Parts: sequence; structure tokens; C-alpha cells
Amino acid sequence: MKDIKQIKHLFARAGFGMRFEDLRKYKNTSIHKAVKELFENSDNDDPIAVVTQPVDDMMLAKADADTKKKFFQMEREQEKNLNIGWITKMSTTDAILREKMTLFWSNHFSCRDGKAVYIQQLNNIQRANALGNFRTLLIQVSQSPAMLLFLNNQQNHKGHPNENFARELMELFTIGRGNYTEQDVKESARAFTGWGFDKDGTFKMRPFLHDTGVKTFMGKTGNFQGEDIIDIILSKKQTAHFISTKLYKYLVNETPDNTHINAMTDVLFNANYEIKPLLEFVFTADWFYDDKNTGNLIKSPVDFIVGLNRQFYVTYQKPDVLLLFQRALGQELFYPPNVAGWPGGRNWIDSSSLMYRLKIASTVLDQGLIDFTGKTDPEDEAFLATVRNQQHVVNTHVQADPDWDKFFSDIPKDMSKVEIAQFLLEPPLNGTVQNTVNEDNDLKIMVVELVSTPEYQLY
Repeated sequence: MKDIKQIKHLFARAGFGMRFEDLRKYKNTSIHKAVKELFENSDNDDPIAVVTQPVDDMMLAKADADTKKKFFQMEREQEKNLNIGWITKMSTTDAILREKMTLFWSNHFSCRDGKAVYIQQLNNIQRANALGNFRTLLIQVSQSPAMLLFLNNQQNHKGHPNENFARELMELFTIGRGNYTEQDVKESARAFTGWGFDKDGTFKMRPFLHDTGVKTFMGKTGNFQGEDIIDIILSKKQTAHFISTKLYKYLVNETPDNTHINAMTDVLFNANYEIKPLLEFVFTADWFYDDKNTGNLIKSPVDFIVGLNRQFYVTYQKPDVLLLFQRALGQELFYPPNVAGWPGGRNWIDSSSLMYRLKIASTVLDQGLIDFTGKTDPEDEAFLATVRNQQHVVNTHVQADPDWDKFFSDIPKDMSKVEIAQFLLEPPLNGTVQNTVNEDNDLKIMVVELVSTPEYQLY
């Protein structure tokens, strides 16, 4: 059972949890083979194509008030469909590692933009490169219309440099605060002048807006362009350390272990920023499976929702409720709080969000009722209206359909109730959980109670 315990941990961190059907498949599999299969299952890049008709900015500029309102509603509908599309993809795909890493990069390159077609494009860039090369990912993200708009580089012109993108590139995306100077920010901004996109969202270098003068950046001098700045940053091992630290906290432990992070840094830097060798190193390291690194992370709201959907094969008659789940728990996809993204860790939990976490599980699995009153975003009037219109639906019934027959049929026949509880929960069973197991004769009731515990929030 040692290997199964480790594979369960692997599935929790490299995916969205292990199901009983996975237990059947991997019960005699080694860690190395399981890791290999994770990558093989995520070989193919399957982009999201929910948004197919972008809102025309030219038409919008000329439109009257009523037409603009319709355009706005169409845009919000596209954003909603994109959100649900990604949640559904994560909940059903076999490419769990690619989607888990896409989720990581979407928060690392945090972006909030009002144009759904650009956000979908950025999400697909992150998905395509999630297990590839960090330099390629970084350049493509930096040249995406969503990021160029969000960090104002569309307005970064010769003679009037905008430093927003240049600053976040170093502070949040690559090398980290304290490893560059204000002069580096200024010189970097000059190098990125002229980066923009045309009306169909294609990256375009605009030479007439580019500063062709000599720049001095991080001790190097030359007629640098944006790609040159990126290459200089990547030549600093501190960048590999910065990325490795964030990945360690995402995959292993919120408390950094310098020895392990330094080893990760060496792997990433020596592999020229190829992501796959770094992940293979982490997932096959003995320390990844240490008790101190197991059951110690709080699930993000998306991990929690997707994990629940996958574990119980949940479908929704009205998928809009998935947005309300995210809103209530404090993580709505494509709507990060700021350019730094969600801080994660213990920040995921407060008295309100914990209450909703414990309620949502039983609501989804046992036809329960739930009230989302007061959990809307004041910035988004269109969504407020949508929520108000749906409030009676949400407060009556979320209309979720778990496949209990499949769930129960996949449980090994010789598995005891204690073993089932140990499989569903990552932390060791405490006295309260043991009492639940001992007192409930009905297996379904026991399972619902187990996934409604605080322990189910850990992985």
C-alpha cells in the first residue's frame, strides 16, 4: 500500500485527486511508471474554443447605448461560458497534469481583461506551453493582447515609456523583487516600446514606436529589444530559483525548503528552462512524499470544486452555479484580485469561505440547498443582475447530478469503511472522522459527511 499512498499524493498534487477507478488502475504501478503515464496522458495540447465570435471594437465605438449594452452582455456571456468551459475541461480531462500546470501558470501570469477572446487566447498559450519551455511561454504570454492590454504595453511608446509591464515582468514573472534596480525597469521599458497587436489580436512590433537607442540593463549595454531583455533575465540563475520556489510552494509545501528548492533550481537552469525535467525531478524525489509534505496544503477553490466533480462524476443541469461556487469561495477563474494573483495557502480560508466549502460538498452530492446571498462582485453590474435573476434557482436547488452508481462500483469489494475514509481524505484520520466512520452504517451518508469535513479541504 506504500506505493498507492504515494500515487494518491502524486495525483493530488499533479492533478485534482485520485478516484477509485484510478486506484484500480494503478494499484500495482510504481511511482516512476505513474509519473511517466501522467506525462503521456498530457502529451496532447487540446485548446479551449468556447469563444468563437469576438465583440467588434469598431462597431462598439459607433454603437448607441442600447447596442453597447447588448455588446456588454454578450461579452459577459462569453466570459461566463469560458469559465464554465475550463472548469468542465479540468473536471473531465485525462490530461490532468497539463491542466493543473495551466492553472499554475494562469495565476503566475495573472491577468484580468474584459475581452473574452483575448483571455481564451492567453489561457491556450499557457496550456500549450504548460509542460514546455518557460522562455517560449514567457515570450508568448508577453506578446498576447490580454497581457499587453492589462499591463499597458500597448501604450508603451518611444519618448513616453510605460514601465508597468517591465516592472511586473521582473517582480512577478521572472526574477523577483530585490534583484533589479529602478534603472533596470526604465531601461527595460524602453526595450519593450512598440510591442502591441493589431485589430485581430495578432502581436505586432511597431518599429515607428520603438526606442532604438542604446540601453544599459543589468550590467549589459546594447540596442536591446524585448526578447534581449528576457534573455538577460533568464541568464540569471536567480530567475530559475524564483520559478522553482513558486512551484515548490504550489506542489510541495508552503514553507520553503532551501535544499530542495536549490536542487530544483539547478535542474531548471541546466535544462534551459524546460519545465518537464523539473516536474519529473520533483515527482520522483523521495522528499516529495515525506509525511511533512502530505496533506499539508489547503485546496484552492478550483482544486476543491474540480476534485469534487471528478471524484463523483458530477454534471450540472445549470452549470452557471459553478461561477457562484467560485465567487463564494474566493477564486473566480479569469478574475484574479490583482496582477500578483491569488496569494493561496491559508489565505484561501476564512470563516465565510470555510462554511461554504463544507456546505457545497453536501449540496452537490445530496441535493441540498445553499444560499449565496452577499457573495457577488460590486465591480460587475452585469453579473450582479445575472446572480439576482438566478438567486431563486440557487436557493432552491443547484441541480447537480453525481454518478453514485459509478462511484460505488469502482470501490474495491474488500475495502473496509476505514480504508475508504483513508482514501478520500489525505490527512491521517482523527478521532472525529473515526467516529463518523464508526457511527454511519449507510456508506453514502458516511461519504457525504467525510467530504463535508475540514480534513477534505487538505491535500
